Amino acid sequence: MTIAILITAAISFVIAVVITKMEIPFLRRKAGQNIREEGLKSHYSKAGTPSMGGISIIIATCVSALIGLALAHDARIVSLLIILLVFVGFGFVGFLDDYLKVIKKQNEGFKVKPKFAVQMIIAIAFGVIFRMISDQGSLVYIPGVDTYVDFGILYVPFIVFAVLAMTNAVNLTDGLDGLAGGVTALVAAAFVIAGLTFSRMPNGIMSDQIPGIVFFAALCGGCLGFLVFNKNPAKIFMGDTGSLALGGGVAAAAIVMKLELLLLIIGLLYVIEALSVVMQVGYFKMTHGKRIFKMAPIHHHFEMCGMKETQVVKMFWAFTALCSIIGLIVLI
Repeated sequence: MTIAILITAAISFVIAVVITKMEIPFLRRKAGQNIREEGLKSHYSKAGTPSMGGISIIIATCVSALIGLALAHDARIVSLLIILLVFVGFGFVGFLDDYLKVIKKQNEGFKVKPKFAVQMIIAIAFGVIFRMISDQGSLVYIPGVDTYVDFGILYVPFIVFAVLAMTNAVNLTDGLDGLAGGVTALVAAAFVIAGLTFSRMPNGIMSDQIPGIVFFAALCGGCLGFLVFNKNPAKIFMGDTGSLALGGGVAAAAIVMKLELLLLIIGLLYVIEALSVVMQVGYFKMTHGKRIFKMAPIHHHFEMCGMKETQVVKMFWAFTALCSIIGLIVLI
């Protein structure tokens, strides 16, 4: 099983590197990134950097995950397919947004209400389908106490909320060169280890661990392959195409593995990034113009405090690595 995981990650890495290298010159002509006028001045030099590069992560992950499931000699393809459908579905929503913004030069992109409506449809469809096929019904595993709680009729709404929240949290995290890709690679690697550990627990054997594990292995390889060209100074950005796909895929795979609450620990950085925006907006409205942070999401706050972009990214990578270790300790 370990060999299959390593091969899956390696295949995904190679595919992502090859496709990203091929798409850079094409996207440079068609999809140069626009930089917001109200953004940091240090980011103005990034104008024109090709976006929509998340396409390579999506292709690499999907292809290698299917290969990985075959290498693992696991026939439970339905569980993997629903993860991939959520992954690709949110990626497509992001692609439409990127297409309208960077190619059609429409500032609004995919308008907020229809964009959220499509995200909601994908999340609800996933929640209902997974509830129907899951052997564990509406049970949610509680890490640390090694027990389950039955969410009953609240299970599908819980899944919908988890998917939407994580998808948009990852999207907010994607603001610095290599940040979202590096953090997600670490999160995915941690979930591979978590899946292998959890599947060996006497009272925690999940029928869908292997599909989730191979997906995370493929995602880790895809993110690392993309990171070759996305690290500072980035030659390409993943865009909403990549960030929405990453969020949807991470959430769906964690849910299928029955480790959705572990995502709150291992993926704590995503949560913090999203909360920083919620707090900033809420406080701004309540105080009629005052701010908690110099800029949100919080990675921009650290930049405005004088840290270099590369320093912020490395700090956030280190924080995610620490959260991953804590999460695995809690699980074990």
